[in-house]
Amino acid sequence: MVKERARILVVGGGYVGMYTALRLQRRLKRELGRGEVEITVVTPDPYMTYQPFLPEAAAGAISPRHVVVPLRRVLDRCRVVIGEATAIDHAKRTATITTLATEEEGTGGQLLTYDELVLAPGSVSRTLPVPGLADHGIGFKTVEEAIGLRNHVIEQMDIASSTRDPAIRDAALTFVFVGGGFAGVEALGELEDMARYAARYYHNVQPEDMKWILVEASDRILPEVGEEMGRYTVTELRRRNIDVRLQTRLESCADRVAVLSDGARFPTRTVVWTAGVKPHPVLAATDLPRNDRGRLTCTAELTIEGTTHAWAAGDAAAVPDVTAGEPGRECAPNAQHAVRQAKVLADNIVHTLRGEPLQTYEHAYAGSVASLGLHKGVAHVYGRKLKGYPAWFMHRAYHLSRVPTFNRKARVLAEWTLAGLFKREIVSLGSLEHPRAEFELAAGGKPSQDPPVNPKGSS
Repeated sequence: MVKERARILVVGGGYVGMYTALRLQRRLKRELGRGEVEITVVTPDPYMTYQPFLPEAAAGAISPRHVVVPLRRVLDRCRVVIGEATAIDHAKRTATITTLATEEEGTGGQLLTYDELVLAPGSVSRTLPVPGLADHGIGFKTVEEAIGLRNHVIEQMDIASSTRDPAIRDAALTFVFVGGGFAGVEALGELEDMARYAARYYHNVQPEDMKWILVEASDRILPEVGEEMGRYTVTELRRRNIDVRLQTRLESCADRVAVLSDGARFPTRTVVWTAGVKPHPVLAATDLPRNDRGRLTCTAELTIEGTTHAWAAGDAAAVPDVTAGEPGRECAPNAQHAVRQAKVLADNIVHTLRGEPLQTYEHAYAGSVASLGLHKGVAHVYGRKLKGYPAWFMHRAYHLSRVPTFNRKARVLAEWTLAGLFKREIVSLGSLEHPRAEFELAAGGKPSQDPPVNPKGSS
Protein backbone atom coordinates (compact mmCIF):
# COMPACT_ATOMS: atom_id res chain seq x y z
CA MET A 1 0.00 0.00 0.00
CA VAL A 2 1.14 3.53 -0.82
CA LYS A 3 1.43 5.53 2.39
CA GLU A 4 -0.07 8.73 0.99
CA ARG A 5 -1.24 10.17 -2.33
CA ALA A 6 1.73 10.69 -4.63
CA ARG A 7 2.04 12.89 -7.71
CA ILE A 8 4.84 11.57 -9.93
CA LEU A 9 6.20 13.89 -12.63
CA VAL A 10 8.24 12.34 -15.45
CA VAL A 11 10.10 14.91 -17.58
CA GLY A 12 10.96 13.36 -20.94
CA GLY A 13 9.33 10.76 -23.17
CA GLY A 14 12.41 8.93 -24.43
CA TYR A 15 13.81 5.60 -23.32
CA VAL A 16 13.94 6.41 -19.62
CA GLY A 17 10.77 8.48 -19.53
CA MET A 18 8.58 6.01 -21.40
CA TYR A 19 9.90 2.82 -19.80
CA THR A 20 9.78 4.34 -16.30
CA ALA A 21 6.17 5.49 -16.73
CA LEU A 22 5.22 2.18 -18.35
CA ARG A 23 6.62 0.17 -15.44
CA LEU A 24 5.11 2.52 -12.87
CA GLN A 25 1.63 2.17 -14.32
CA ARG A 26 2.00 -1.60 -14.21
CA ARG A 27 3.41 -1.77 -10.68
CA LEU A 28 0.94 0.82 -9.34
CA LYS A 29 -2.12 -0.32 -11.24
CA ARG A 30 -4.32 -0.67 -8.15
CA GLU A 31 -3.12 2.60 -6.63
CA LEU A 32 -3.83 4.42 -9.90
CA GLY A 33 -7.31 2.94 -9.95
CA ARG A 34 -7.97 4.15 -6.39
CA GLY A 35 -6.61 7.62 -7.12
CA GLU A 36 -3.72 7.26 -4.69
CA VAL A 37 -1.12 7.87 -7.39
CA GLU A 38 -1.03 10.25 -10.35
CA ILE A 39 1.61 9.96 -13.09
CA THR A 40 2.23 12.92 -15.43
CA VAL A 41 4.61 12.65 -18.39
CA VAL A 42 5.82 15.91 -19.96
CA THR A 43 7.39 15.43 -23.38
CA PRO A 44 7.85 17.66 -26.47
CA ASP A 45 6.69 14.87 -28.81
CA PRO A 46 3.68 12.53 -28.46
CA TYR A 47 5.89 9.57 -29.26
CA MET A 48 9.11 7.81 -28.26
CA THR A 49 11.66 7.43 -31.06
CA TYR A 50 13.56 4.14 -31.25
CA GLN A 51 16.77 5.76 -32.45
CA PRO A 52 18.70 2.61 -33.52
CA PHE A 53 16.20 2.29 -36.37
CA LEU A 54 16.75 5.83 -37.68
CA PRO A 55 19.43 4.78 -40.22
CA GLU A 56 17.12 2.11 -41.66
CA ALA A 57 14.26 4.61 -41.75
CA ALA A 58 16.53 7.00 -43.65
CA ALA A 59 17.39 4.22 -46.10
CA GLY A 60 13.71 3.37 -46.59
CA ALA A 61 13.92 -0.12 -45.03
CA ILE A 62 11.44 0.85 -42.29
CA SER A 63 8.47 3.22 -42.43
CA PRO A 64 8.98 6.27 -40.19
CA ARG A 65 5.66 5.52 -38.44
CA HIS A 66 7.11 2.24 -37.18
CA VAL A 67 10.23 3.85 -35.70
CA VAL A 68 8.13 5.70 -33.13
CA VAL A 69 5.88 4.48 -30.30
CA PRO A 70 2.73 6.55 -29.54
CA LEU A 71 2.90 7.49 -25.87
CA ARG A 72 -0.82 8.04 -25.33
CA ARG A 73 -1.55 4.48 -26.44
CA VAL A 74 1.22 2.87 -24.41
CA LEU A 75 0.84 5.04 -21.31
CA ASP A 76 -2.94 4.83 -21.12
CA ARG A 77 -3.01 5.23 -17.33
CA CYS A 78 -0.75 8.28 -17.33
CA ARG A 79 -1.47 11.90 -18.09
CA VAL A 80 0.62 12.82 -21.14
CA VAL A 81 1.33 16.55 -21.56
CA ILE A 82 2.86 17.64 -24.86
CA GLY A 83 5.20 20.43 -23.89
CA GLU A 84 8.59 21.22 -22.42
CA ALA A 85 9.84 21.82 -18.92
CA THR A 86 11.67 25.15 -18.93
CA ALA A 87 12.57 25.33 -15.22
CA ILE A 88 12.41 23.10 -12.16
CA ASP A 89 12.47 24.28 -8.55
CA HIS A 90 12.87 21.05 -6.63
CA ALA A 91 13.02 22.85 -3.29
CA LYS A 92 9.41 23.92 -3.88
CA ARG A 93 8.51 20.75 -5.84
CA THR A 94 7.37 22.77 -8.88
CA ALA A 95 8.12 22.61 -12.60
CA THR A 96 7.43 25.33 -15.17
CA ILE A 97 5.88 23.82 -18.30
CA THR A 98 5.23 25.42 -21.69
CA THR A 99 2.79 23.81 -24.13
CA LEU A 100 1.24 24.74 -27.46
CA ALA A 101 -1.76 26.04 -25.51
CA THR A 102 0.32 28.32 -23.28
CA GLU A 103 1.95 29.80 -26.38
CA GLU A 104 -1.46 30.47 -27.93
CA GLU A 105 -2.81 31.95 -24.70
CA GLY A 106 0.25 34.13 -24.21
CA THR A 107 0.13 33.56 -20.45
CA GLY A 108 3.62 32.11 -20.11
CA GLY A 109 4.48 28.77 -18.59
CA GLN A 110 2.23 26.93 -16.18
CA LEU A 111 3.34 25.49 -12.85
CA LEU A 112 3.04 21.78 -12.12
CA THR A 113 3.49 20.54 -8.57
CA TYR A 114 4.82 17.08 -7.80
CA ASP A 115 5.93 14.80 -5.01
CA GLU A 116 8.37 12.59 -6.94
CA LEU A 117 10.41 13.88 -9.88
CA VAL A 118 11.92 11.73 -12.65
CA LEU A 119 14.21 13.92 -14.73
CA ALA A 120 14.93 12.19 -18.05
CA PRO A 121 14.96 14.83 -20.81
CA GLY A 122 17.76 13.02 -22.67
CA SER A 123 20.31 14.90 -24.71
CA VAL A 124 20.58 17.25 -27.67
CA SER A 125 23.11 17.47 -30.48
CA ARG A 126 26.45 18.88 -29.42
CA THR A 127 27.52 21.49 -31.95
CA LEU A 128 30.71 23.50 -32.26
CA PRO A 129 31.20 27.05 -33.54
CA VAL A 130 31.97 25.89 -37.06
CA PRO A 131 31.31 28.63 -39.66
CA GLY A 132 28.30 27.73 -41.81
CA LEU A 133 27.21 24.76 -39.67
CA ALA A 134 24.03 26.41 -38.42
CA ASP A 135 23.08 27.38 -41.99
CA HIS A 136 23.92 24.18 -43.86
CA GLY A 137 24.33 21.36 -41.34
CA ILE A 138 21.83 18.50 -41.03
CA GLY A 139 21.32 16.66 -37.75
CA PHE A 140 20.52 12.99 -37.29
CA LYS A 141 18.81 12.56 -33.95
CA THR A 142 15.08 12.63 -34.72
CA VAL A 143 12.87 10.72 -37.14
CA GLU A 144 12.09 14.00 -38.92
CA GLU A 145 15.79 14.58 -39.54
CA ALA A 146 16.27 11.00 -40.76
CA ILE A 147 13.45 11.23 -43.30
CA GLY A 148 14.49 14.74 -44.28
CA LEU A 149 18.02 13.47 -44.95
CA ARG A 150 16.71 10.64 -47.11
CA ASN A 151 14.64 13.11 -49.16
CA HIS A 152 17.63 15.43 -49.38
CA VAL A 153 20.01 12.73 -50.68
CA ILE A 154 17.59 11.62 -53.41
CA GLU A 155 16.93 15.25 -54.27
CA GLN A 156 20.67 15.84 -54.75
CA MET A 157 20.75 12.90 -57.16
CA ASP A 158 17.88 14.50 -59.05
CA ILE A 159 19.80 17.78 -59.23
CA ALA A 160 22.96 16.05 -60.43
CA SER A 161 21.00 14.15 -63.05
CA SER A 162 19.37 17.24 -64.52
CA THR A 163 22.12 19.90 -64.38
CA ARG A 164 24.69 20.67 -67.06
CA ASP A 165 26.95 22.55 -64.66
CA PRO A 166 29.77 20.22 -63.53
CA ALA A 167 30.37 22.26 -60.35
CA ILE A 168 26.75 21.93 -59.26
CA ARG A 169 26.75 18.25 -60.12
CA ASP A 170 29.93 17.62 -58.14
CA ALA A 171 28.62 19.47 -55.07
CA ALA A 172 25.28 17.65 -55.24
CA LEU A 173 26.97 14.24 -55.32
CA THR A 174 29.35 14.97 -52.41
CA PHE A 175 28.10 13.89 -48.97
CA VAL A 176 30.08 14.74 -45.83
CA PHE A 177 29.32 13.05 -42.49
CA VAL A 178 30.98 14.41 -39.36
CA GLY A 179 31.26 11.99 -36.43
CA GLY A 180 32.41 8.37 -36.31
CA GLY A 181 30.03 7.08 -33.66
CA PHE A 182 27.00 4.84 -34.17
CA ALA A 183 24.81 7.58 -35.65
CA GLY A 184 27.35 8.79 -38.20
CA VAL A 185 28.68 5.42 -39.34
CA GLU A 186 25.28 3.70 -39.55
CA ALA A 187 23.64 6.67 -41.31
CA LEU A 188 26.49 6.87 -43.81
CA GLY A 189 26.50 3.10 -44.42
CA GLU A 190 22.75 2.84 -44.94
CA LEU A 191 22.39 5.95 -47.11
CA GLU A 192 25.39 5.08 -49.29
CA ASP A 193 23.86 1.64 -49.80
CA MET A 194 20.49 3.21 -50.67
CA ALA A 195 22.03 5.78 -53.05
CA ARG A 196 24.13 3.08 -54.76
CA TYR A 197 20.93 1.12 -55.41
CA ALA A 198 19.00 4.21 -56.55
CA ALA A 199 21.72 5.14 -59.06
CA ARG A 200 20.67 2.26 -61.33
CA TYR A 201 17.48 4.22 -62.09
CA TYR A 202 19.36 7.37 -63.19
CA HIS A 203 20.64 7.31 -66.77
CA ASN A 204 23.60 9.61 -66.06
CA VAL A 205 24.48 9.01 -62.39
CA GLN A 206 26.79 6.16 -61.44
CA PRO A 207 27.76 5.05 -57.91
CA GLU A 208 31.36 5.99 -58.75
CA ASP A 209 30.26 9.59 -59.35
CA MET A 210 29.29 10.05 -55.71
CA LYS A 211 31.75 11.07 -52.97
CA TRP A 212 31.00 9.87 -49.44
CA ILE A 213 33.28 11.31 -46.77
CA LEU A 214 33.41 10.41 -43.07
CA VAL A 215 35.25 12.88 -40.83
CA GLU A 216 36.27 11.79 -37.31
CA ALA A 217 38.38 13.84 -34.89
CA SER A 218 39.81 10.83 -33.02
CA ASP A 219 42.01 8.02 -34.35
CA ARG A 220 39.21 5.40 -34.49
CA ILE A 221 35.52 4.95 -35.24
CA LEU A 222 32.87 2.94 -33.42
CA PRO A 223 34.87 2.64 -30.17
CA GLU A 224 31.97 0.70 -28.60
CA VAL A 225 32.58 -2.37 -30.78
CA GLY A 226 36.28 -2.57 -29.93
CA GLU A 227 39.49 -1.58 -31.68
CA GLU A 228 39.64 -4.63 -33.98
CA MET A 229 36.06 -4.22 -35.22
CA GLY A 230 36.64 -0.49 -35.59
CA ARG A 231 39.60 -1.14 -37.90
CA TYR A 232 37.52 -3.64 -39.86
CA THR A 233 34.78 -1.03 -40.27
CA VAL A 234 37.26 1.48 -41.68
CA THR A 235 38.54 -1.15 -44.13
CA GLU A 236 35.01 -2.11 -45.15
CA LEU A 237 33.95 1.50 -45.74
CA ARG A 238 37.07 2.29 -47.75
CA ARG A 239 36.49 -0.83 -49.83
CA ARG A 240 33.16 0.73 -50.78
CA ASN A 241 35.05 3.84 -51.97
CA ILE A 242 34.04 5.84 -48.88
CA ASP A 243 36.68 8.38 -47.87
CA VAL A 244 37.30 7.86 -44.11
CA ARG A 245 39.42 10.63 -42.58
CA LEU A 246 40.56 9.99 -39.01
CA GLN A 247 42.11 12.62 -36.72
CA THR A 248 40.45 15.24 -38.89
CA ARG A 249 38.00 18.02 -37.98
CA LEU A 250 35.50 20.07 -39.93
CA GLU A 251 36.85 23.63 -39.87
CA SER A 252 34.13 25.31 -41.93
CA CYS A 253 31.19 24.61 -44.21
CA ALA A 254 30.39 28.21 -45.15
CA ASP A 255 29.32 28.90 -48.72
CA ARG A 256 28.60 25.17 -49.16
CA VAL A 257 32.30 24.24 -49.05
CA ALA A 258 33.46 21.74 -46.43
CA VAL A 259 36.94 22.71 -45.25
CA LEU A 260 38.75 20.04 -43.23
CA SER A 261 41.65 20.40 -40.80
CA ASP A 262 43.93 18.41 -43.12
CA GLY A 263 43.55 21.10 -45.78
CA ALA A 264 41.04 19.29 -48.00
CA ARG A 265 38.13 21.29 -49.46
CA PHE A 266 34.95 19.72 -50.79
CA PRO A 267 32.17 21.74 -52.44
CA THR A 268 29.07 20.02 -51.06
CA ARG A 269 25.38 20.55 -50.48
CA THR A 270 25.22 17.92 -47.71
CA VAL A 271 26.94 18.14 -44.31
CA VAL A 272 25.52 15.71 -41.74
CA TRP A 273 26.53 16.50 -38.16
CA THR A 274 26.58 13.54 -35.74
CA ALA A 275 29.56 14.57 -33.60
CA GLY A 276 28.20 13.69 -30.20
CA VAL A 277 25.52 14.91 -27.83
CA LYS A 278 25.28 17.05 -24.70
CA PRO A 279 22.82 17.10 -21.77
CA HIS A 280 19.48 18.78 -22.30
CA PRO A 281 19.49 22.55 -21.55
CA VAL A 282 16.69 22.15 -18.97
CA LEU A 283 19.22 20.65 -16.54
CA ALA A 284 20.84 24.08 -16.23
CA ALA A 285 17.47 25.53 -15.22
CA THR A 286 17.16 23.38 -12.10
CA ASP A 287 18.48 23.58 -8.55
CA LEU A 288 19.82 20.01 -8.75
CA PRO A 289 23.54 19.09 -8.58
CA ARG A 290 25.43 18.46 -11.83
CA ASN A 291 28.93 17.31 -12.66
CA ASP A 292 31.51 19.15 -14.76
CA ARG A 293 29.97 17.80 -17.98
CA GLY A 294 26.51 19.10 -17.14
CA ARG A 295 24.95 15.74 -16.25
CA LEU A 296 22.99 15.17 -13.04
CA THR A 297 25.07 13.63 -10.27
CA CYS A 298 23.33 10.40 -9.31
CA THR A 299 23.73 7.55 -6.85
CA ALA A 300 23.74 3.85 -7.71
CA GLU A 301 20.06 3.78 -6.63
CA LEU A 302 19.35 6.39 -9.37
CA THR A 303 18.44 9.13 -6.91
CA ILE A 304 19.95 12.56 -7.56
CA GLU A 305 22.79 12.99 -5.09
CA GLY A 306 22.13 15.19 -2.08
CA THR A 307 18.38 15.37 -2.65
CA THR A 308 15.28 13.37 -1.86
CA HIS A 309 12.33 12.50 -4.10
CA ALA A 310 14.35 13.29 -7.25
CA TRP A 311 15.46 10.63 -9.70
CA ALA A 312 17.35 10.53 -13.00
CA ALA A 313 18.76 8.08 -15.55
CA GLY A 314 19.87 7.89 -19.16
CA ASP A 315 21.80 10.55 -21.08
CA ALA A 316 21.01 13.26 -18.51
CA ALA A 317 22.41 11.31 -15.54
CA ALA A 318 25.92 10.46 -14.37
CA VAL A 319 25.25 7.04 -12.82
CA PRO A 320 28.16 5.22 -11.13
CA ASP A 321 29.05 1.89 -12.73
CA VAL A 322 29.30 -0.50 -9.79
CA THR A 323 30.33 -3.37 -12.09
CA ALA A 324 33.43 -1.57 -13.42
CA GLY A 325 35.66 -2.49 -10.49
CA GLU A 326 37.27 0.95 -10.41
CA PRO A 327 36.04 4.03 -8.51
CA GLY A 328 34.66 7.01 -10.41
CA ARG A 329 33.59 5.00 -13.47
CA GLU A 330 30.18 5.95 -14.88
CA CYS A 331 27.67 4.05 -16.99
CA ALA A 332 27.84 4.93 -20.68
CA PRO A 333 24.97 7.17 -21.84
CA ASN A 334 23.48 4.65 -24.28
CA ALA A 335 20.12 3.01 -24.90
CA GLN A 336 21.15 -0.31 -23.37
CA HIS A 337 21.79 1.26 -19.97
CA ALA A 338 18.83 3.65 -20.25
CA VAL A 339 16.26 0.86 -20.67
CA ARG A 340 17.65 -1.15 -17.77
CA GLN A 341 18.02 1.91 -15.55
CA ALA A 342 14.39 2.83 -16.17
CA LYS A 343 13.28 -0.52 -14.76
CA VAL A 344 15.30 -0.08 -11.55
CA LEU A 345 14.27 3.57 -11.26
CA ALA A 346 10.57 2.74 -11.46
CA ASP A 347 10.95 -0.08 -8.95
CA ASN A 348 12.78 2.21 -6.53
CA ILE A 349 10.02 4.81 -6.72
CA VAL A 350 7.53 2.07 -5.84
CA HIS A 351 9.80 0.95 -2.98
CA THR A 352 9.96 4.53 -1.71
CA LEU A 353 6.18 4.94 -1.78
CA ARG A 354 5.75 1.68 0.10
CA GLY A 355 8.53 2.30 2.59
CA GLU A 356 10.74 -0.50 1.27
CA PRO A 357 14.55 -0.55 0.81
CA LEU A 358 15.97 0.57 -2.54
CA GLN A 359 17.89 -1.59 -4.98
CA THR A 360 21.16 -0.75 -6.71
CA TYR A 361 21.53 -0.49 -10.48
CA GLU A 362 24.22 -2.84 -11.70
CA HIS A 363 24.44 -4.19 -15.20
CA ALA A 364 27.51 -5.32 -17.12
CA TYR A 365 27.70 -3.96 -20.65
CA ALA A 366 26.59 -6.72 -23.02
CA GLY A 367 28.24 -5.36 -26.16
CA SER A 368 27.33 -3.43 -29.29
CA VAL A 369 26.03 -4.07 -32.80
CA ALA A 370 26.15 -1.75 -35.80
CA SER A 371 24.73 -1.92 -39.31
CA LEU A 372 26.82 -0.75 -42.28
CA GLY A 373 24.12 -1.18 -44.89
CA LEU A 374 22.08 -4.09 -46.23
CA HIS A 375 23.67 -7.43 -45.21
CA LYS A 376 26.72 -5.63 -43.76
CA GLY A 377 27.59 -4.96 -40.14
CA VAL A 378 29.91 -5.37 -37.16
CA ALA A 379 29.19 -6.67 -33.65
CA HIS A 380 30.98 -7.30 -30.38
CA VAL A 381 28.56 -9.13 -28.09
CA TYR A 382 29.52 -10.96 -24.88
CA GLY A 383 33.13 -11.12 -26.04
CA ARG A 384 32.30 -12.56 -29.46
CA LYS A 385 33.23 -10.60 -32.59
CA LEU A 386 31.09 -10.81 -35.69
CA LYS A 387 31.26 -9.05 -39.04
CA GLY A 388 29.47 -9.04 -42.37
CA TYR A 389 26.15 -10.83 -42.70
CA PRO A 390 26.15 -12.52 -39.23
CA ALA A 391 26.71 -9.15 -37.54
CA TRP A 392 23.99 -7.51 -39.65
CA PHE A 393 21.57 -10.32 -38.74
CA MET A 394 22.53 -9.94 -35.06
CA HIS A 395 21.88 -6.20 -35.32
CA ARG A 396 18.38 -6.73 -36.65
CA ALA A 397 17.52 -9.55 -34.25
CA TYR A 398 18.71 -7.61 -31.21
CA HIS A 399 16.90 -4.39 -32.04
CA LEU A 400 13.74 -6.21 -33.07
CA SER A 401 13.69 -7.76 -29.60
CA ARG A 402 14.29 -4.35 -27.97
CA VAL A 403 11.80 -2.16 -29.86
CA PRO A 404 8.80 -1.50 -27.56
CA THR A 405 5.39 -3.18 -27.98
CA PHE A 406 4.44 -6.28 -29.93
CA ASN A 407 2.62 -4.05 -32.41
CA ARG A 408 5.87 -2.36 -33.49
CA LYS A 409 7.78 -5.65 -33.54
CA ALA A 410 5.22 -7.19 -35.91
CA ARG A 411 5.14 -4.16 -38.22
CA VAL A 412 8.93 -3.89 -38.46
CA LEU A 413 9.30 -7.62 -39.11
CA ALA A 414 6.61 -7.44 -41.83
CA GLU A 415 8.42 -4.54 -43.51
CA TRP A 416 11.73 -6.37 -43.46
CA THR A 417 10.04 -9.43 -44.97
CA LEU A 418 8.42 -7.40 -47.75
CA ALA A 419 11.69 -5.57 -48.41
CA GLY A 420 13.31 -8.94 -49.07
CA LEU A 421 10.65 -9.80 -51.66
CA PHE A 422 10.34 -6.49 -53.51
CA LYS A 423 12.60 -3.71 -54.74
CA ARG A 424 13.60 -0.72 -52.63
CA GLU A 425 11.57 2.48 -52.66
CA ILE A 426 13.57 5.41 -54.05
CA VAL A 427 10.93 8.13 -53.81
CA SER A 428 11.69 11.54 -52.31
CA LEU A 429 8.79 13.19 -50.51
CA GLY A 430 10.54 16.45 -49.76
CA SER A 431 7.33 18.42 -50.31
CA LEU A 432 5.99 16.94 -47.06
CA GLU A 433 8.24 19.37 -45.24
CA HIS A 434 6.48 22.33 -46.88
CA PRO A 435 2.95 21.05 -47.56
CA ARG A 436 1.39 24.49 -48.15
CA ALA A 437 3.80 25.52 -50.90
CA GLU A 438 1.62 24.17 -53.73
CA PHE A 439 -1.53 25.83 -52.36
CA GLU A 440 0.27 29.14 -51.78
CA LEU A 441 1.37 29.16 -55.41
CA ALA A 442 -2.10 28.25 -56.65
CA ALA A 443 -3.69 30.97 -54.49
CA GLY A 444 -1.41 33.60 -55.94
CA GLY A 445 0.62 34.06 -52.79
CA LYS A 446 4.35 33.98 -52.43
CA PRO A 447 5.87 30.65 -51.50
CA SER A 448 7.80 30.33 -48.26
CA GLN A 449 11.36 31.63 -48.50
CA ASP A 450 12.58 28.96 -46.06
CA PRO A 451 14.30 27.23 -47.75
CA PRO A 452 15.05 29.87 -50.39
CA VAL A 453 16.05 27.48 -53.17
CA ASN A 454 13.18 25.06 -53.63
CA PRO A 455 10.00 25.72 -51.59
CA LYS A 456 8.62 22.28 -52.46
CA GLY A 457 11.75 20.31 -51.73
CA SER A 458 13.94 19.51 -48.76
CA SER A 459 17.14 21.32 -49.74
